[in-house]
Amino acid sequence: MTTTRPAHDVDPPPATTSTYRPELQGLRALAVTLVVCYHVWFDRVSGGVDVFLLVTGFLLTGQLYRAAARNTLSLPRRWSRTLVRLLPSMATVLVATMLAGALILPEGRWHQTVREVVASALFLENWALAADSVDYAARSNTTSVVQHFWSLSIQGQVFLFWPIVIALVALSCRYATASRGVTATLHTRLTVTSLAVFVASLTYSIALTITDQPLAYFHSLTRAWEFALGALLALWIDRIVLPMWARIAMGWVGVVALVACGLVIEGVDVFPGYAALWPTGCAVLVLLAGYTRSPFAADRILASRTARYVGDISFTLYLWHWPVLMLYLSGRDQEAVGLHGGLFIIAVSVVLSVLTHQFVEKPMIARSPSVRGGVKLGAVFAMVVLLAAGGWQAAAAARAVPSGVVGDAQHPGAMALGAGPVASAPLLPTAVSVLDDWDNTFGWNCSPVRTYPTSKVCIQPVENPAKKVVIVGDSHIQQFGAALRPIAEKYHWQLISLLRGACPFSTASETDPDQPGCVDWNNAAVQEIADLEPDAVVTLASMDVMPGLTERTPPGFPAQWKRVTDLGIPVLAVRDNPRFTFSMPDCVQQNGVDSARCIVDRDDIYAPVPPYENVPDVPAGVTFLDTADAICTPTMCPPAVGNVLVYLDNNHLTRSYATTMAGRIESRVVAAIGR
Repeated sequence: MTTTRPAHDVDPPPATTSTYRPELQGLRALAVTLVVCYHVWFDRVSGGVDVFLLVTGFLLTGQLYRAAARNTLSLPRRWSRTLVRLLPSMATVLVATMLAGALILPEGRWHQTVREVVASALFLENWALAADSVDYAARSNTTSVVQHFWSLSIQGQVFLFWPIVIALVALSCRYATASRGVTATLHTRLTVTSLAVFVASLTYSIALTITDQPLAYFHSLTRAWEFALGALLALWIDRIVLPMWARIAMGWVGVVALVACGLVIEGVDVFPGYAALWPTGCAVLVLLAGYTRSPFAADRILASRTARYVGDISFTLYLWHWPVLMLYLSGRDQEAVGLHGGLFIIAVSVVLSVLTHQFVEKPMIARSPSVRGGVKLGAVFAMVVLLAAGGWQAAAAARAVPSGVVGDAQHPGAMALGAGPVASAPLLPTAVSVLDDWDNTFGWNCSPVRTYPTSKVCIQPVENPAKKVVIVGDSHIQQFGAALRPIAEKYHWQLISLLRGACPFSTASETDPDQPGCVDWNNAAVQEIADLEPDAVVTLASMDVMPGLTERTPPGFPAQWKRVTDLGIPVLAVRDNPRFTFSMPDCVQQNGVDSARCIVDRDDIYAPVPPYENVPDVPAGVTFLDTADAICTPTMCPPAVGNVLVYLDNNHLTRSYATTMAGRIESRVVAAIGR
């Protein structure tokens, strides 16, 4: 690190060659160690990924700035080197993960994994996860074995766009005045550009984290400021002169604070936003401290041979640790690992990382192919991943073909309850397609809710219906809607859906009190119901039906029912279905449909008296429908009934099973709504 500033130049030219910074490799080692340990044992955010993003901005900007100052910046060469640096190791891990996943993962996770593998290979995994974060149906997806590629995808996007930005800035400096010089102008304009990106991105990151944190977490623009901060550091670090004692202190503060970050900041819900300033600030302190060579400084540890080697393999270690962890948990049907299991996972990850670094990463980088050769090499590795993913997708599609029809003699579903044993048959829906078994409104006439245009009201196309029935609430009443379809068809009713995930029909925000969106949506839903003038409204009567008898009817439920009945519209309130702490389809595939691990005692889920029976002053015009007998036997709640899977994840009924409930609830529904 430069500790003195040249006296002969106000704006000295950049070094023509980069300076090796051993403490930077140690910082990488610390970051990846924190990421791995926190993922394996603590299931918390460590801040290590944020350090990686800053370091990427620091190194990339330094390289590009020096090249631009020498007028040797070549975008094709830069992109080619990036492909050679990243894709071989990424492809190795992705293909190996697919091979292992096909053997270990439950079939219900195949489609999701294939989709995310393709997104990862194209540096789009963060956007795939961002899309899932705003798609409520996709939120039932289990954490995937390649989810950690989201950060690599953002880095890949930066590797694509940041060189263009610097090239444009460099181009604008060609006509700089002779008094300042091209180099000084380039430095100033890059500083202004990086600062603008930093301020704009950080502001957006804080705002979006407050309003929609799941989307903010994976959004590229909410992370751009971390790269920009690294860029600013690269531009100014050699011009900042600090006394030795300050550098030693900064180094230790940065290291200790970074280690403590994941312990102090609880939960992923506050990232990125201002919370990410903690780990990135720690990285800035370590890099400003630099390589002091002092026996009392933190860089003595960071610059050690062991730390530098871990820094060398940090990329491949990051690639491997997550799929090894996820496959271990899935293969052993566990939700967490202990000390010995965690040590085994880390050991396997380190071995695979070393092998990949030694026999894939280093040889490919050493080849230094031409621009055309680098592009071809990257294309080959990407194509290998895409072909493997296509093959797995084809195999999944073949296994998704059902052997039977829901409702036939072999698959009676809910109609088998109390009707005697049913001969064993392949379960429906198939394991591969179960996550897609959502009730939907395809073919219905959908339009924005008048006072809440981001949501839709969908009307079933039925001519001259005998009744109009509105289904309103969250995804649980959405799935129950599949049970109403056969009844509606039989009696020529028209179904109308007003749905928003995680927003039960209530006067309060029941699932997240800090988010006002559900209250606004529910108010709009009541207004829409008033405009539609239906013959009946169907919604939930309870929620949180979980082991431990936690079912409840919040006060906001009857208050909302009263708003509807005051309009002269009757309400059919349906008892909610159970929720579990594990995926029922995965449990069935891993342990068998009759396994005790997948069957829960009914008495531990449903109380003899539903909570809504104890609600005082239930509005006149409200009728209750208890669905417990259509989901569970008198003694247990099984994962499948009549060879039909009851649940598509850990809390939603499958459309297939809900359809078979129609015969069991028809008389009570008709009595409540009328013919």
